[in-house]
Amino acid sequence: MILIVDSGSTKADWIAVDKDGNRLLEKIRTKGLNPAILSDKKLTKIINKSDDLKSNSQQVSHVFFYGAGCGTTKPKALLKEVLENIFTNAHVEVNEDTLAAVYATLNHNQEAAVVCIMGTGSNCSYFDGKALHQKVNSLGYTLMDDASGNYYGKQLIRDYYFGHMPEAIKVAFGSKYNLESDFIKYNLYKQPNPNAYLANFAEFMFLHKDSSYTINLIKNGIREFAKNMIFQFKEELKTAPVHFAGSIAYFSQKEIKEVAEELGFKVGNFKRRPIEGLVTFHTKNL
Repeated sequence: MILIVDSGSTKADWIAVDKDGNRLLEKIRTKGLNPAILSDKKLTKIINKSDDLKSNSQQVSHVFFYGAGCGTTKPKALLKEVLENIFTNAHVEVNEDTLAAVYATLNHNQEAAVVCIMGTGSNCSYFDGKALHQKVNSLGYTLMDDASGNYYGKQLIRDYYFGHMPEAIKVAFGSKYNLESDFIKYNLYKQPNPNAYLANFAEFMFLHKDSSYTINLIKNGIREFAKNMIFQFKEELKTAPVHFAGSIAYFSQKEIKEVAEELGFKVGNFKRRPIEGLVTFHTKNL
């Protein structure tokens, strides 16, 4: 049994297949497994909460894990150890989520492209056809993550409190969420995964895309992301398309294409969830 995992900070999708890519179990979903945020005990608890994963742990021969928070050495090693302790007979590989987006969005394995993630968090890398290159190390949701779910959640809450929302949008936002200051601060500073908490608010934008306020909010985030992340690869952009993965990107395709035309880069493919492409890639390359 081969397990292929695509994890953000909010949720993780697990697919179990055989060496020919045939599905062995129904898709499993757990909470997100971000080792930059969660302890080894918390990571273990989340995985073991799935009866399917727990009962089949000894039948697993390979685990290919792609996730948020796996781009630096210590968190990556932490999660690898957790997975090896649970799936004791398996070969375990842990990679950053951007690599999953690369394998899922490329038109062919040797294509050179700039590949972006816009989900709960955001990131951007250049794939030269063989290797992944990143010029800016992500510092996470507090300092970076432009155009991500948590970025937009933060902007919406700020605009609500600072009075920058149109009245109709403000009323709709206030009726959908608990926006009491103590409740927000409790979730941001006392609860785990504040980035995922903030990202939950981003859905509001896509329910109210008939508002110029919302469209401008989405586009401003994309402009910031392009300036800070995509355009670190100015030379590569002359020939390489820009592919996108993640739910925020998927539901912002129109706005991304409009900003791309405005700023001068070529948009390629969009994938809401990279995991299906990962199954094809790994069963071909075992």
